[in-house]
Amino acid sequence: MSRKLTIIFLLLCLQGTGYSQSAGVTATQEVYKRIDSTALTVDIFTPAGASSSPRQAIVFFHGGGWAFGHPKEFHGACRRYAEKGFVTFSFEYRLSINADESWPNPNITPVECVKDARSAVRWVRENAERLNINPDMIAVGGQSVGGQLTLMTALADTINEPSDNLAISPRPTLMLLYSSTVNTMEAWCDLMLGEKRHMIWAISPRHNIRPGMPPAIEFHGLDDTTVDFWTVNMFKRETEAQGNEFEVVTYEGRKHYLGEGNEKYSTLFDEEIMERTDRFLAKHGFVVR
Repeated sequence: MSRKLTIIFLLLCLQGTGYSQSAGVTATQEVYKRIDSTALTVDIFTPAGASSSPRQAIVFFHGGGWAFGHPKEFHGACRRYAEKGFVTFSFEYRLSINADESWPNPNITPVECVKDARSAVRWVRENAERLNINPDMIAVGGQSVGGQLTLMTALADTINEPSDNLAISPRPTLMLLYSSTVNTMEAWCDLMLGEKRHMIWAISPRHNIRPGMPPAIEFHGLDDTTVDFWTVNMFKRETEAQGNEFEVVTYEGRKHYLGEGNEKYSTLFDEEIMERTDRFLAKHGFVVR
């Protein structure tokens, strides 16, 4: 979607801070971060009705090679989980694309994307009381490079926005990964990094594995040619060797978009994958209605 069309879409949807309401779910949008003249937004989906106790939360980051994609790709999943009692979030982050839609933007690299992802989880925790969220029950998930961003919220200790409150942890409780990039040592990432290519190791999940990572589940197609499955299999072996939980669910014949043809979930996955995600959440203490 072009930037012009994106602006038109938002203008049609926005009505103050609340821009959508259906099926007992209220969707609002807020600015979570400002960098110079850039305001980054988050789409928030809240269950109807009051809750006497803080709710659990799920944060999502879209894919698109750090240059493309849009938060609306996770709106279907956000609504689904909000209907089940979660407060859900789909975050915008800086994309490496220029005003004329060429790429990469030399001032925005995957490093800035990682900074934004870590800022996003910190924002959720910082606003937990206002949003009636349990700050100890925040699952974070993403598709493709959105999965890489998810992993780096737990692993990129040295990559932070200077304006962030570093006393607030960006570490998730759980990680939900769909066709996730787990190794950034590839030509596309090198291209997108430009003059920051020396930081390719610092943003690569595989090269920052450590003990004590949050439990994670990865869904992956065995015919994925965008993120080869062998990279995921290697990551699984190496992270489990460090004592971490990394469950992998594979699909014969499926490629990078696990729900190809499923419009509700923007082709990212299907209902069976969502139900398998439910079981993983429940296994780790999240209450899924």
